[in-house]
Amino acid sequence: MVKKLQKMSADKKTGPQLSGAVKESAQQIWLAGLGAFSKAQEEGGKVFETLVKEGLSIQRKTQAVAEEKISEATNKMATMATDIQSKAGHQWDKLENIFEDRVAKALNKLGVPSAKDVDALIARIDELNRNVQKMSGKAPAAKAPAKTAAKPAARKAPAKRPAARKSA
Repeated sequence: MVKKLQKMSADKKTGPQLSGAVKESAQQIWLAGLGAFSKAQEEGGKVFETLVKEGLSIQRKTQAVAEEKISEATNKMATMATDIQSKAGHQWDKLENIFEDRVAKALNKLGVPSAKDVDALIARIDELNRNVQKMSGKAPAAKAPAKTAAKPAARKAPAKRPAARKSA
């Protein structure tokens, strides 16, 4: 188009031919623009649909990877929680044993017999009863079942007597 205009100006034909050529050139540019716009509209819809499909595919892949990472993290946290619970339980057992030992020592210092001491005394009493029965020649009397975990007997406070009434 530019060559055509240059050729016309070289021929020195001015006037209506030059303006007609410019008009024709502008018309062709306008039509080319409309064609490009139409083509972009047609291809734009197809490109848009293609981009949507690709976006959907990427979203699915991303969700799958995210779910996998969440699953891995959940498993790691469960394992860590189990380990911590195990360690805490072990420490709790140690603490419980220390507490029991200290309470036993304190009770021993106060002169309170332990369960082992009470069991040993019960065994000695049973043995002495058998020996006494043998010596006396009597059949052993039926005995009450012995308590294996005897608790120290609580001392009972003396019962209060009701105050005497004054006779009036």
